[in-house]
Amino acid sequence: MRAPDGSTVHPRARLDGLASFAEFVLEPSQVSAAVEHATVQEIWYVTAGSGDLWRRGFGQEEVVAMVPGVCATIPLGTAFQFRASEQGLHVVAVTVPSWPDGSDEARLTTGHW
Repeated sequence: MRAPDGSTVHPRARLDGLASFAEFVLEPSQVSAAVEHATVQEIWYVTAGSGDLWRRGFGQEEVVAMVPGVCATIPLGTAFQFRASEQGLHVVAVTVPSWPDGSDEARLTTGHW
C-alpha cells in the first residue's frame, strides 16, 4: 500500500484512537514527497538500509542521517521528507493517535529535495 508521501507502508498493529504501528519502505534512491501531518505525530526507528530525513518546524530545519538504530520524531506541525541511499531505507514507526481514515491527514508541502 502507498503512503501519502509515496513510500510503501505495511500497517502492523493498531489501537483505535490511541496509536498505530507500521513499517515504511523507500526503494533504493527513492525520494518521498514532502508532507505535514494534520493531527498525528510519529516516532521512527530505522531497521535497515540508510538515507536522510529532512524536518522543518518550530523555527528549525535539519537533515538527520538515517542508519539502523537511529530514532527520530516527527512532531505535529513539522514538515518532513525522506530519501533512501542506494541500499533503500526501512523504518518502523509509531503514530499517535492512530492513523485516521481518509486522505486529509498528510498535506503536501515544499520539500528539501
